[in-house]
Amino acid sequence: MSTYVLCHGAWSGGWGYKRVADVLRAAGHEVFVVTYTGLGERLHLATPDVDLSTHIADVRGVIRFERLDRFTLVGHSYGGMVITGVADKEWQKIDRIVYLDAFLPADGQSLNDLTPPETQQRMFDLAKEHGDGWRLPRPEGSISPNMPEEDRQWITELGSMQPLKTLTEKLHVDGNHLKIAEKVYVLCTERKGTPFYQFADWTRQQSDWQTIELPTHHHLLQSMPQETADIVMGR
Repeated sequence: MSTYVLCHGAWSGGWGYKRVADVLRAAGHEVFVVTYTGLGERLHLATPDVDLSTHIADVRGVIRFERLDRFTLVGHSYGGMVITGVADKEWQKIDRIVYLDAFLPADGQSLNDLTPPETQQRMFDLAKEHGDGWRLPRPEGSISPNMPEEDRQWITELGSMQPLKTLTEKLHVDGNHLKIAEKVYVLCTERKGTPFYQFADWTRQQSDWQTIELPTHHHLLQSMPQETADIVMGR
């Protein structure tokens, strides 16, 4: 039996991993699905002060209080920012780290820094117009038109506004996440030119990374749960 810690993306919650977690548990593994402060079932805890450090602390809290020692750490999308920060502190406990179409920041970068200038401005405008200046609604067009309507409704109805500071706080790391023995990057290829291509291009050049492509949209947790779980398990 292996242990997995699953970290979700922006506007989401632990609920987004349901299908993947079901596959992992059916295979006999122990699974911890974290929901960050201010999102999902913890939406009532949202404040303007919730930032990336808050979400890193959420995951590290699970590791501490569940007394996790050897595990695989997984992050989807914005969750790549979170797991990078977590792994920088907890790397000696982590056997495998998996980035699922996720941001892979360097020291001193925020998620905002890793997106085009027009995307950055749109983010601030949306927060100002619809989120009292500190919350960001899900941008239109972020859900693939090829997703089944049932899944689109699932993501839309359960989605939460993202605290803006989680996207603008710069992450400071020592690079310890790169010391983890098994490192995997998964790129979803349905939409060309997403910000995630830059990370896959980099990991392909690294001898100690495995880079995998999946022919699906960004919401691979919904569209390809079995394939995603197999990658997480190293199959």
